[in-house]
Amino acid sequence: MAIQLDTSITVRARDILNRTFGYAEFRGEQQEIIEHVASGGDAFVLMPTGGGKSLCYQIPAMLRSGIGVVVSPLIALMQDQVTALKELGVNAEMLNSALSVSQQMDVKWKLRRGGIDLLYVAPERLVLDSMLEMLSEVDLALFAIDEAHCVSQWGHDFREEYLALSVLHERFSDVPRIALTATADEPTRKEIIQRLNLGDARTFIASFDRPNIRYQIVIKDRPQKQLLAFLNSEHDGDSGIVYCLSRKKTEQVAKLLQDAGKDAIPYHAGLNATVRKHNQERFLREDGVIIVATIAFGMGIDKPDVRFVAHLDLPKSIEAYYQETGRAGRDGLPSDAWMTYGMADVAVLRSLIESSEADDAHKRLEHRKLNALLGLCETASCRRKILLSYFGDELAEPCGNCDTCLHPVETWDGTLAAKKAIYVAKQTDERFGAGYLVDIMHGKKLERLIGLGHDKLSAFGKGTELSEREWSSVFRQLVSMGYLKVDMERYGSIKLTSESANVLKGDVTISFRKDYAIHEKKGKAPRVRAASKLVDSKSVGVFEALRAKRMELAKEQGVPPYVIFHDSTLKAMAETRPVNLDEMSEISGVGEHKLAKYGVIFLDVLEKNRHEQQRD
Repeated sequence: MAIQLDTSITVRARDILNRTFGYAEFRGEQQEIIEHVASGGDAFVLMPTGGGKSLCYQIPAMLRSGIGVVVSPLIALMQDQVTALKELGVNAEMLNSALSVSQQMDVKWKLRRGGIDLLYVAPERLVLDSMLEMLSEVDLALFAIDEAHCVSQWGHDFREEYLALSVLHERFSDVPRIALTATADEPTRKEIIQRLNLGDARTFIASFDRPNIRYQIVIKDRPQKQLLAFLNSEHDGDSGIVYCLSRKKTEQVAKLLQDAGKDAIPYHAGLNATVRKHNQERFLREDGVIIVATIAFGMGIDKPDVRFVAHLDLPKSIEAYYQETGRAGRDGLPSDAWMTYGMADVAVLRSLIESSEADDAHKRLEHRKLNALLGLCETASCRRKILLSYFGDELAEPCGNCDTCLHPVETWDGTLAAKKAIYVAKQTDERFGAGYLVDIMHGKKLERLIGLGHDKLSAFGKGTELSEREWSSVFRQLVSMGYLKVDMERYGSIKLTSESANVLKGDVTISFRKDYAIHEKKGKAPRVRAASKLVDSKSVGVFEALRAKRMELAKEQGVPPYVIFHDSTLKAMAETRPVNLDEMSEISGVGEHKLAKYGVIFLDVLEKNRHEQQRD
């Protein structure tokens, strides 16, 4: 549907962007989306985390007459966004169970009086008859459906209450709607549009690329020790998220990190609700906290200064991986997505798929998604190219900011090795794990092996050309390729698949990636000050002083530090060193309201630091 653009909308939108939010320019398709929705058009927006999705509905709501209603799935996310908007001088409120009855009544009174620009509500509350009736009595600017992928029954974050949101089109057909998500492949996009009745909406698809995130995937070899080495060498003192598959493991890893001197806390659905809330609040409101969590944590987390996301277990799909790693570096500063994975991860996830109550079609889809993720893990080419290609976003050149670009991977012809690995599994009736099969190929005279007569097999001693580590890599890659599988119900025994025969017959040529050799490092890994990766060496002390003042103000006001200023804004202050309010106002992220509230305070920090440097 063609929308007639009022040229004054552009002028007013840019004014709000600058005066309220403190940004000089729109990014990507933000301006076009804002103009379209502010002119009354529906939109479906696919934009990566950190790409500025919220501005795409916040500014149109402020431009249009009436109240912008934002559907948000989590109370914590609503609280963060409302707090941040109020810091900017925007009239924002929320309606949810966290408010007392009197607080809810106050919000409803403001709603009826038209004293709200943006109202955040959960989907289950929005579709209540009483809520819909109240909204029908007020002037509405728009409906924004955030985290719209939650409507997809095939998706990784399905929320049943999102299915009822089609009522908005039926009941408020003249109110523009904008649905937004950071993660959706082609089938999921179609499902979102169909379920939300957005067939006439204009679709905006931004690039999925997050160039500030460095992707790194390593083979499991004492993964918790690998994690510690990564944190010590790359992210000492940084805020980050560590994802684990089980509740028990989150607590074990959190304890390990605590024992190593890290400020780490667990988060999973089995914790007491009060403890869960407390841990999440600590992560959001303090600097340098690491949260070790299951996937129960994360959707809608608005913390911009998460410097790393680490996975100690394989996610279910590329969508899940992209969504979870996307919580790093929302402020655009350098961040890491780091993951360890091994053969057992593949086996566990395949077992979970097969044991689920889903129908065969859904199981086939889940297997295809897992295979795509394994392709990302085992690629010898640029990981970012593989990742973006999955979402239909092609990268012309290798990114230069993933492990396979920074340390190119060698490949080797593994056709003969693959035949040997599959043959030895077949000779032993598919009853033994990879370690035992490697012992056979290395010709080890072990008591159990001899007792079972496996020293008489033709495969015995026929694999000495590869080390144990290299054979482990062969078995892992064959499992990831689907030529072998792991039976977790039989103690990790290696079993053949329908594709195994093609390898034995010589019908396929197999190329393996060469894993990096892992060398033990003596002593502690060198520690890097977190700030030194974000600012130039001369500005580290200034940046830390600005962060300290920000934390002091945040504690006084009971808000997360990033609500006052993002790290990227403090970085700009530390490097440009403004000396007056006019210069301070030129820094990205410093709007009129924040300039009036905090400008002098942070100028004082900069001035004090100048004097200290002069004395030195």
